[in-house]
Amino acid sequence: MEKLKMYEALNWASSYLEDHDREAFAAELLLRHITGLNRTSFFMELREELSDDHLKAFGFALDQHVQGVPVQHIIGYEEFYGRRFHVNGDVLIPRPETEELIWYMFDRADRIFDKKKNVLAVDIGTGSGVISITMKLERPDWQVTATDLSTAALIIAKKNAESLKADVNFLEGDLLQPLEGRKFDVFLSNPPYIPHSDISTMSEIVTEHEPHSALFADEEGLILYRKMSEQLPQHMNRPGLIGFEVGAGQGKTVAALLKKAFPEDHTEVIYDINGKDRMVFCELL
Repeated sequence: MEKLKMYEALNWASSYLEDHDREAFAAELLLRHITGLNRTSFFMELREELSDDHLKAFGFALDQHVQGVPVQHIIGYEEFYGRRFHVNGDVLIPRPETEELIWYMFDRADRIFDKKKNVLAVDIGTGSGVISITMKLERPDWQVTATDLSTAALIIAKKNAESLKADVNFLEGDLLQPLEGRKFDVFLSNPPYIPHSDISTMSEIVTEHEPHSALFADEEGLILYRKMSEQLPQHMNRPGLIGFEVGAGQGKTVAALLKKAFPEDHTEVIYDINGKDRMVFCELL
């Protein structure tokens, strides 16, 4: 039997995934993972033959994804802010929207703190650690703390911090509870915000493979924003910056919660690249 060239396997796999309501681009990610090639080398070798072992492994990976296993769980990582983060079923898979949250935060923080050293930053509900680790690596002079309620998630976060050489202080506990008596200059959080009622409309790739504790929240997804907004006044320095990632349609409500907690300060809703209200910031004067 004639061997398949890589581009032939890629074309076939892309169509196979689309026929099963999966993203065609996943085929490239899986084939690069199987062959161990970076994107440049991969495209240079597209006309090379695929070995029998690689073809067999590729077919198995495709079937896993068709059955609902996220690509990131098959290959073991996700790219975020130009870095590779290990992920598994204990943590939320990082999304591009969270990269925007961090970018907008840096844009504001650099203006507010104007090259100040030792900015005290905290990330609540760190999961795989993408927010806290990115903060530390992009701003090495900052002192970064991160919390999570999940022991299993913190294991992954610490593993990522170690592999990426990021000095982050990880604490286990619920929301701001581990931070008693401490104040911060920058506060970021991407908490669970999906209403439980939305589960029936979501892909099984998400609902069956990512931790529900990192996805869903009570009070139509708003309970954790309310709790944190109530606790934040005793944990923030001035000047200071608070940033939340929110679900589409939640921006005004979350902004109102922050406005209630900080009535004299500037609160704004920011829309993401897709035009959805996705971030809420509060600048403490």
